[in-house]
Amino acid sequence: MANSPDERGAELRELFFETSQELLQALNDEALKLEKKPGDEEIVRVIRRTVHTLKGDSAACGLRELSELAHRFEDALSLEGAVNQVAVAEIAFAAADVFAEMIAAYHSGKKLPSTKSLSKKIQDLTAAPATETTRRTRKSAAKTPTTKAARASQKTTGQWTEYEKLAMTQARSEGQDVYHVVVKIDPHCAMPIAGRQLVHNAIGVMGPVLAVRPDAKSPAAAKQVEFLLASVQTAEQIAAKCKIPTITAEVTVEMMLDARAAQTLPPAESTPIVAETPTEGFTPETFATAGIPIDTPAATAVPETVVAPSQLENILRVDAGRIDSVLNLVGELIIGKSMLQQALSEFSKRFPKEPLRGKFADAMAFQARVLNDLQRSVMKIRMVPVDQLFRRFPRMVRDVSRQCGRDVELDISGQDTDLDKGILDAIAEPLTHLVRNAVSHGIEPAEERRKLGKPLQGIVRLNAYHQGNQVIVEVSDDGRGIDAKKIRAKAIELGMATAEEAARMNDAEAFEFIFRPGFSTADEVTEVSGRGVGMDVVQSVLHRLKASINVETSIGKGTTFRMKLPLTLAIIKALLFWVEQRLYAIPLNAVLEIRNRSPSGRQLRGVAVAQPGVAAAATGPPGSRGRPKIQALCARHHRRREEVRIDCRCVGG
Repeated sequence: MANSPDERGAELRELFFETSQELLQALNDEALKLEKKPGDEEIVRVIRRTVHTLKGDSAACGLRELSELAHRFEDALSLEGAVNQVAVAEIAFAAADVFAEMIAAYHSGKKLPSTKSLSKKIQDLTAAPATETTRRTRKSAAKTPTTKAARASQKTTGQWTEYEKLAMTQARSEGQDVYHVVVKIDPHCAMPIAGRQLVHNAIGVMGPVLAVRPDAKSPAAAKQVEFLLASVQTAEQIAAKCKIPTITAEVTVEMMLDARAAQTLPPAESTPIVAETPTEGFTPETFATAGIPIDTPAATAVPETVVAPSQLENILRVDAGRIDSVLNLVGELIIGKSMLQQALSEFSKRFPKEPLRGKFADAMAFQARVLNDLQRSVMKIRMVPVDQLFRRFPRMVRDVSRQCGRDVELDISGQDTDLDKGILDAIAEPLTHLVRNAVSHGIEPAEERRKLGKPLQGIVRLNAYHQGNQVIVEVSDDGRGIDAKKIRAKAIELGMATAEEAARMNDAEAFEFIFRPGFSTADEVTEVSGRGVGMDVVQSVLHRLKASINVETSIGKGTTFRMKLPLTLAIIKALLFWVEQRLYAIPLNAVLEIRNRSPSGRQLRGVAVAQPGVAAAATGPPGSRGRPKIQALCARHHRRREEVRIDCRCVGG
């Protein structure tokens, strides 16, 4: 049964909310590039394409306010000379922020944010004076002889957009002529808007309509309509098709691009079929002035990077919840496998001579292999590159460094390292606090770096790599480092430790105060730091993820925060062992080593922990015979090394 329109619309919106984040990220990335390379036409073109995609997608979902705002920004970027405006990068950043707020408001059903500030910036960009290069181009164009119609058309304020220009060159490369068709609506027409639609339908039969001006909601739409048409028909045939009694008063058809020639006809030879009065619109001169190459065969190539359809077909978007459901079912199958193995073991003990034992064992071995392969396959689906998270930080470092008055460069490496999607989402906030602290606390001001003989530009490094069955994520800087004495003094000042306790602490223990709630070494509270809540969030989130963090620092050289994360939390491998006839399990990534130990120990949290000089009986599992050989399991617990006495005959995983 087909879904209702409301359901389809809801699905379309959910898809938009997901894909729009990629568009916003791309907009931020390109704005950062444009800030470093102002005036780069290719970067501005990519920004315009991104905004165009966002405009179209939002319009398809009925998000009118977002679509209209994106449309205004796209038109501003299409204007002559906009690429040379220094403010384009700043406006792109502001647009990305406002678009993100609007999308979040649409998603949550809240009131839309104000767009006045962004609209004012876009308006200023539109009204900005042309650059010297643009003025020279206009003067040169003004010296070129033009026809009466061409001179009249120069009065128009509109322009073809980048996408319409590309569509024109594409149409010519496909063997179609490009025509500019102007249709004046009969003043006595009773329903001019309906008549406009009839004209649109009629001209659409002649070929693809590349553009329509003005907008249907414009008051001028009832008087005149202009079409940019790609067609293999002649101008006479197009004019005849557009003549509709009682609706059209006059039709003008003029060729813009001739597919049969390497260049268009000179303006003097380009004669309209009907041209009683000059009409406002777009002529070949306007088209050439806008920068469309129409005089060489090479111009027929469309300068676009087209993604092969096969590449797009290989990408499938799946909700993370569906993958989790499959993984949960795999977990249930593994539990069922363990139950079957236990039942088979008991069956073998009870019926040791039963011929079916071998067949059962073969079937169980085959099932175990398939389940292991299935588990690994599902786990790989959950793994995503950390670049999905890392790519957010260049924009953030730029903003924070400007707020703090620092000059900071972000160096990213290890972007291709894979990590579980759930863990990647969970560490986004801790990593944000670490990077912000590196910029605001770690990197010194430019004057201080000059006195120390350091480069004026500080560097914050973000790195990720695999280490065993863990993923290491590092945030480091080349700043001032962390002074352990200052940490101790601040802890005493805040009442977190006494002077005697602080004196007995080593540097590693002193650095633990960094992660305490309310602890901050900042002299004043700012928008960026000083409240003492950021690093507390880091510690609490990592504790929930069964992860750890340590600090390495050197005064005057910099600091490194190193997070050790599990590859996944969906399935955790464990080591099973017996203590005092009770079966225990410990995460395998917490195990440091297993070594021989004398049979002595003490009880700690219900588990026997090795301690010389204290006698304790060690026994194996129920039903085991004789005194077991005692070994010590060395594990990591809250950054401390602990030893647990185990029965070596009963270790399993």
